[in-house]
Amino acid sequence: MTVFLVDLEAVETRYTGQWKTHVPNLLKEHGHNVVIIDGPTDIPQATTPGAFLNFGGTNVYKADQVGKIGRLFTDGKVHAGDHFIFTDAWHPGIINLKYMSELLGIKVKIHALWHAGSYDPQDFLGRLIGDAEWVRHAEKSFFYAIDYNYFATDFHIDMFCFNLYKSPRWMFKDRIVRTGWPMEYMAEVLASYKNLSKRDLILFPHRIAPEKQVEIFRDLSIALPQYEWIVCQDQQLTKDQYHTLLGESKIVFSANLQETLGISCYEGTLVDAVPMIPDRLSYKEMYSDAFRYPSEWTQSWTSYLEHKQELIDIIVWSIENYESRIKLVRANAASLTDNFFSAISLIKNVQ
Repeated sequence: MTVFLVDLEAVETRYTGQWKTHVPNLLKEHGHNVVIIDGPTDIPQATTPGAFLNFGGTNVYKADQVGKIGRLFTDGKVHAGDHFIFTDAWHPGIINLKYMSELLGIKVKIHALWHAGSYDPQDFLGRLIGDAEWVRHAEKSFFYAIDYNYFATDFHIDMFCFNLYKSPRWMFKDRIVRTGWPMEYMAEVLASYKNLSKRDLILFPHRIAPEKQVEIFRDLSIALPQYEWIVCQDQQLTKDQYHTLLGESKIVFSANLQETLGISCYEGTLVDAVPMIPDRLSYKEMYSDAFRYPSEWTQSWTSYLEHKQELIDIIVWSIENYESRIKLVRANAASLTDNFFSAISLIKNVQ
């Protein structure tokens, strides 16, 4: 049996750069013969503003992968019982693969990780394309072509099933798997940043996009000038510089309206930064009550203004009582590592 890994283009400031080596190594550690299907390296590296990737470049990359998959079939290198893992379920190659597998009578298993889609009204696809028939039918086609659809949180599964199908998740229990993302390396990567000297630094580690509500963070910084406030994407940070800021911060702040996992807040907990997050989205199932403020405080700009003083008070309290919160942060980090940032449930299905 061969495992064909259809990877994501590497953006060095994102986790996709680390997945280039970690995911194939993880599969090999579990005894699998792995063939990586990647794309060209000469695609635009800069992400489309506010997005996770470059909208043009990602299609150049994926189109090249589709060609390689076709060559593998025509060269007789794909056999019945092989597995294909797409690290991004929003990939047109899934349809191409299903087409070849079915028509050539070479039955393979298809695995794919869902990050976002039009079914999420706060995602780029949801905001700019919405419920257009072509995109909704495309996502449904991907879903049914995939044998194992992976989601990192229950929140994401429920949103997917309700917004795309208007149906409860149990109707798709044979196709959906809740698994942590393959990020077992994170604790080791950040270990050297954990003991950096802390300062009264509050970090906004998210993309600058409407659903992240950076304007709330900027307004709070004006109200509390005694602290240091940094929006990471205001600077061209290397991975090392970003991790250093995480290690030196006391609070990682979120007012997100969209989050199906939340990697940056997890990174913060690994270096003893207190997550300050709304009681909504994936955060509800991932983080202790001690770190979640009421959702309505940042549900909108108007709501934020009504609750601004309450947010200010909790920020000041968290800075002044930082040392007493470290034990809780570390306990939450351990739980996150075990349940949301380890891909054991995915690995079990590759057999």
